[in-house]
Amino acid sequence: MTYIPHSLKERDAMLATIGVKSLEDLFKDVPLKHRFPKLDLPPAVSEMEAVTELQNLSDGNESTRDLVCFLGAGAYHHYIPAAIDHILRRGEFYTAYTPYQPEISQGTLQAIFEYQSMIANLTGMEVSNASHYDGSTAVAESVNMALAQYRGKRTRVVISPSVHPQYRETLRTYVQDANLDLAGDDPSADLGATPEALASSINENTAIVIVQYPDFFGRIYDLTKLAEIVHAAGALFAVATNPTALALFKTPGEMGADIVVGEGQPLGIPLSFGGPYLGFFTTRKQYIHKMAGRLVGETVDSRGQRAYVLTLTAREQHIKRERATSNICTNQGLMALASAVYMSLLGQTGLRQVAELCYHEAHYAAEGISSIPGYTLCLDVPFFHEFSVCCPKPVEEINQNLLEHGIIGGYDLGQNYPALKDHMLLAVTEMNTKDEIDFLVEILSEVSND
Repeated sequence: MTYIPHSLKERDAMLATIGVKSLEDLFKDVPLKHRFPKLDLPPAVSEMEAVTELQNLSDGNESTRDLVCFLGAGAYHHYIPAAIDHILRRGEFYTAYTPYQPEISQGTLQAIFEYQSMIANLTGMEVSNASHYDGSTAVAESVNMALAQYRGKRTRVVISPSVHPQYRETLRTYVQDANLDLAGDDPSADLGATPEALASSINENTAIVIVQYPDFFGRIYDLTKLAEIVHAAGALFAVATNPTALALFKTPGEMGADIVVGEGQPLGIPLSFGGPYLGFFTTRKQYIHKMAGRLVGETVDSRGQRAYVLTLTAREQHIKRERATSNICTNQGLMALASAVYMSLLGQTGLRQVAELCYHEAHYAAEGISSIPGYTLCLDVPFFHEFSVCCPKPVEEINQNLLEHGIIGGYDLGQNYPALKDHMLLAVTEMNTKDEIDFLVEILSEVSND
């Protein structure tokens, strides 16, 4: 879109309307000595020189365009079809923000509705909002929803230590002054225990139990039994999940989840040095009125034609903070659109194909690494496309060696889990070729022999 500045005539008309003679008069309340401060800036340069300097600064960054990446831990290097960025940059989407007026927002509202429909189908749930800031925010909002559901009569929150450390950290921030009993958030707990081990932390005061699937270590468990235990205690069961894995494995909805949340970054959103990302949030219809965020519904207009509107969420969600379920009501519009375009382009078959590639390539990598003397697979249970490796040297040292060979190594689990010192979490996606995996194995083998 082209920016067209106001003409002098238009500017004078606006000034006259508000009773101001000149543009300078708008700043008369600012003390004169502060209007033009002396700034310590370098000499002015031309546009061409500025672009060159900024490009040189940019070239100092190395990204997945330059390096082979085996780092995941919540953000993953997937292929993003070119059509996604092309659609995002259309002016009608790029500048759209708040679709309160359905008469002029049908395109945005339909895009959000399609996003909701696909996310709900992917997670096996009945309804989705659109959306939250990121996966950690969505996890924290699941607790807000549970507390609202039980009207504060239940105050215990149980979260598995194998939930992403950043998700748990965000949750602690949310509840720090809420007089809640937060259980399970113990990085020193037995990380080899199955999800059912959380049963000992569940009591009649429990409002919600939160687990991750696949968990932070990439492991896959059937959560059906745990869901039954949670429901027997009268609590809600929330599952944070990787959406790519759901194209291949049983959905949390099929296992009895009441709330399914997660990070939508794998669905067509670039790594972008950490954001912006997308937090998806799905639940069952019976809890819809306690769900934060926006919800778009399909209806018909006065002529009987299909139309889309914001629906069901309380008005307090947007304008009366003290009466809202949550103050989070802003959806990451462009990110939700990117995910909707990604899912619609790939379809069920394409999503499954991506998931299968991730699964098989990760297992190929795990087999190769575990054959190297000094490296073993730890927490050895079925996994999706991430797995943890016990290393013969500190992870930081290994990663530095890998970087010298153009490889971004795995995540150092010892940062968050004391018992996992010298343990590396590696991620493999469809972007990693067989040759790249073989090269990783070769360099890791050299490191172990140094």
